[in-house]
Amino acid sequence: MLTIGEYSRPQSLDEAYALCQKKNNVVLGGMLWLKMQHRRVGTAIDLCDLGLDRIEETADAYRIGAMVPLRALETHAGLAALTQGAMAEAVRHIVGVQFRNCATVGGSVWGRFGFSDVLTLLLALDARVVLHHAGEMPLADFAALPCNTRDILTQIILPKTGGRTVYLSQRNISTDFSVLTCALSERNGAYTCVIGARPMPAAVFADEKGVLAQGITEDSARAFAEDIAARAVLGGNMRASGDYRRAICKVLVRRAAMALSKEG
Repeated sequence: MLTIGEYSRPQSLDEAYALCQKKNNVVLGGMLWLKMQHRRVGTAIDLCDLGLDRIEETADAYRIGAMVPLRALETHAGLAALTQGAMAEAVRHIVGVQFRNCATVGGSVWGRFGFSDVLTLLLALDARVVLHHAGEMPLADFAALPCNTRDILTQIILPKTGGRTVYLSQRNISTDFSVLTCALSERNGAYTCVIGARPMPAAVFADEKGVLAQGITEDSARAFAEDIAARAVLGGNMRASGDYRRAICKVLVRRAAMALSKEG
């Protein structure tokens, strides 16, 4: 059972940051995973008064507040255009609409869950995050930070760098956690493939051999998929074995590459 000692709605990021320095205090997102835990929270820190629930567009980026719900990502026309529909595809299978109306992008990113569809896609989009104390950094650098880092995630930044993006996932049933996730992007001729739900946190792979450099064909897509599947560390759990994930990895990466070629 989750027990909360005190509840606080700080009126500034400085106040929220000071509160989160205490080990037993927790920043609230949508509380969808937190409420399932058996733990005692000293002070629950609610960021709802800090204006972090907006998606702002600038000339060169979309800035997504940490308290923006996943449903807002799913239905945002600008993000759909930027990602060629990959944003909606990455979140539409997450449990249900009611859940996505509560779950926040900040909670999804901060948790760095091994099953995260959101983290997989954002890594492929060269996303950056803004922490109140540590400042702005690439999402990949943030994902490598210790899990006990105590800071306030305020924004996720998606640069308008152009390019193409595809997101695919495999699930045993439509609203379950993914068996495997795959995001493939092309930016200025460079290809990035991200494999998530391994069932470890998402891993980023470049096209180191230049397999897709001369264009995407059935043969190059298959060779690229074989290369990624060979390099990825894939394990097993109750949803799938490591061998099954490797077979699925080849399929998803090949399909993503062929879909990407059609976007071009």
